[in-house]
Amino acid sequence: MAGFARGAGWVVLVLIGLILALQCWYLAHIVWWRTHPPESTSFMRQQLKVLREKDPKARIHYQWVPYERISANLKRAVIAAEDARFTDHDGVDWDAIDKARERNERRGKVVAGGSTITMQLAKNLFLSSDRSYIRKAQEIVITYMLEAVLSKDRILELYLNVAEWGVGVFGCEAGARHHFSVSAARLAPAQAARMAAMLPRPRHYDLNPRSTVLARRTQAILRGMGFVQAP
Repeated sequence: MAGFARGAGWVVLVLIGLILALQCWYLAHIVWWRTHPPESTSFMRQQLKVLREKDPKARIHYQWVPYERISANLKRAVIAAEDARFTDHDGVDWDAIDKARERNERRGKVVAGGSTITMQLAKNLFLSSDRSYIRKAQEIVITYMLEAVLSKDRILELYLNVAEWGVGVFGCEAGARHHFSVSAARLAPAQAARMAAMLPRPRHYDLNPRSTVLARRTQAILRGMGFVQAP
């Protein structure tokens, strides 16, 4: 019995060591991304794998642009659409999570997540779209790492550059050129609002650009843009 207990103890220690090593791996990447753009993200790699199952020559469209070359319209639109309290919270908006939980309970299914921009960035960079309590816990840990290491404008810069905006389209530069044939710097308010409206379901709206839901969401975001500020 004593031998079993010692063996179990070693297994626990090894698991703890592996978990800590994984967190250090995440943190090292985040520190690197303070001054360097990501070459790819977990979401990009997953989507590329799916696309290459149909076309071995498929590729991801992704082009990094610095913060000052992203339209202020898009910055405000995304904050208005995804996280109106972005500049005020520490990465996790617990009030929004509670409201999302209550809404999900009323509907009897998951219709809202309460994720902040920083939480979405954590997921896009490192994780997957799968839903589980373990994945959510890891997302929150990474979120606090991002907020501890990076400034708010760097977090927003990263998010706008790696968010998905269509089938195989990642980042606001590729998204702006794909949807409007302009650079991210030249997005007009209505164009920016439409791109922000696509974020919850970018591939669906890319294939269904005449969606009435997308049009209504675009107008709502356009009205809300004047009430938020970008860092």
